[in-house]
Amino acid sequence: MNQDERYMRTAIEMAQATIGQTSPNPSVGAVVVKDGEVVGMGAHLKAGHAHAEVHALDMAGRDAEGATIYVTLEPCSHHGRTPPCADRIVEAGIKRAVVATLDPNPQVAGRGIKKLREAGIEVVTDVLKEEADNLNEVFYHFISTKIPYVTLKSAMTLDGKIATATGESKWITGEEARADVHKDRHKHDAILVGVNTVIKDQPRLTTRLPDGGKNPIRIVLDTHLRTPIETPLIQDPEAPTWIITGNQVDQVKKEAYNAYSHVEVITMTSPTIAIEDVMHLLGEKGVTSLYVEGGATVNDAFVRAGMVQQMITYIAPKVIGGHDAPTPIGGQGIHSLEEAMSLKIEEVIHLGNDIKIVSKPNQ
Repeated sequence: MNQDERYMRTAIEMAQATIGQTSPNPSVGAVVVKDGEVVGMGAHLKAGHAHAEVHALDMAGRDAEGATIYVTLEPCSHHGRTPPCADRIVEAGIKRAVVATLDPNPQVAGRGIKKLREAGIEVVTDVLKEEADNLNEVFYHFISTKIPYVTLKSAMTLDGKIATATGESKWITGEEARADVHKDRHKHDAILVGVNTVIKDQPRLTTRLPDGGKNPIRIVLDTHLRTPIETPLIQDPEAPTWIITGNQVDQVKKEAYNAYSHVEVITMTSPTIAIEDVMHLLGEKGVTSLYVEGGATVNDAFVRAGMVQQMITYIAPKVIGGHDAPTPIGGQGIHSLEEAMSLKIEEVIHLGNDIKIVSKPNQ
């Protein structure tokens, strides 16, 4: 590993710690180095707050003059909620800038690099590009599609069952796997289930980590508005709750939910709920990432709609069996293997006695 890669890896590690808390902005890290010493470092912590480059330059102070700055993503060149970072880098007297990857945002898209070069700063790009790109898959997807990045999560036995034939599912996996789910909830803007899961499991759908964590927006697909008023999603105000219904629900029925300030009933324009319509609605409301924890029916709807960017599957070394025991993906299924959703396994992790498999659709 050369010097540029070593310092860029440090910047990437800082950015990794902020995944999930910067939405709708990307996670970015920056390091300022002068005469072989790190004199400043920082990460973007939250939308509307200072960017990584600003934190690093503030720490470096006068030592930034003549120094090299390492940034995981091209510095912004436009006025948003904060001033352009490219301008700040120029003003600080930086001599050299090493950038891992370019920003796909049309408002930036090479303009930040151009501004630095026009100011006489030496710019090196594509250092640890692949690792830097992996940091912000959600951001890249949302910028290009305007709909959320979807992670479909399921937990099943070795024989592919998510519950017994009688519906018992607590607990398929062990404590380590269940704790890992909360880490992933923290990284997503919203979490989605179907109304049957709400009725059967009475979930809270919050992030419960030892040190806290960000609670995602809780979304329920509920065509006929059957979500019980007494369910934790309604009674527990820890996180916003959006209930999405078809257009045949009586207005009087909706009014019962209006007493809860954290609850919003959203009515679609048709009697049924189409996943494509839901995704565009969420995109318009600024949801960049969605964690789907639905049952077999909801999971099937997302798969058939082609709206899954990542699958996380927990497998427990148990066998349930049973013709009527549900599997992670329900519905009618496919008719030929050529139609099957083809995925690439990205990661296999042991969590206690269970296995976590992260896979993504082949492009």
